[in-house]
Amino acid sequence: MLGKTLAWLLMTLLALLVSCYAAALLGIPEFRPTLVRSLMSERPLAAISHFGGSALALAIGAFQINGWLRARFPGMHRWAGRFYVAGVAVGGVSGLFMALQSSGGMSTRAGFAALAVCWLVTTFLAYRHIRAGEVVAHRRWMIRSFALTFAAVTLRLYLPVSQIAGIPFPVAYAAIAWLCWVPNLLFAEGLIRATLPARSERRRPAPKRSTA
Repeated sequence: MLGKTLAWLLMTLLALLVSCYAAALLGIPEFRPTLVRSLMSERPLAAISHFGGSALALAIGAFQINGWLRARFPGMHRWAGRFYVAGVAVGGVSGLFMALQSSGGMSTRAGFAALAVCWLVTTFLAYRHIRAGEVVAHRRWMIRSFALTFAAVTLRLYLPVSQIAGIPFPVAYAAIAWLCWVPNLLFAEGLIRATLPARSERRRPAPKRSTA
């Protein structure tokens, strides 16, 4: 139990740090690295939408998958979920546009485009299942969705490691376009199989009051 709590705290801290970093990229032009400056210059609307939407989803997502918080603050969980879905919608659509318009190689474009599509699809399915009252299915898809949201963190962990290792940036970036999210999704699948049942579970309808 302690190990699970510490893992969640570390994940949440990393998510919040990267979310703050994305917000700083939007608010402090001098803070932007060369790649971000190019994106802001060439595709400003898409870049602002992607960084803003992704930062919002990243800041909210870790809290949404915490069972203790979900059980004690259900109203806040629902409202935060709406903002999370909005952040993914904005960040995912703009991310897909940026990926398809990227000047990187085919592998880089395909990797980031696939990430954007999977991110949008998993989040939509999570939303659809909770609207249908299928709580367990919703949680399964939310775990997948946040694993893809967390790609923003793993991307920023792999990049400096690749540079320290002396791997040329174009080569490293093409690989990281896949490595930043595919292992996350595989880990999420293992977690789902270990902790959640395969069947969907609907909310029980509230008992009807007698009018007699």
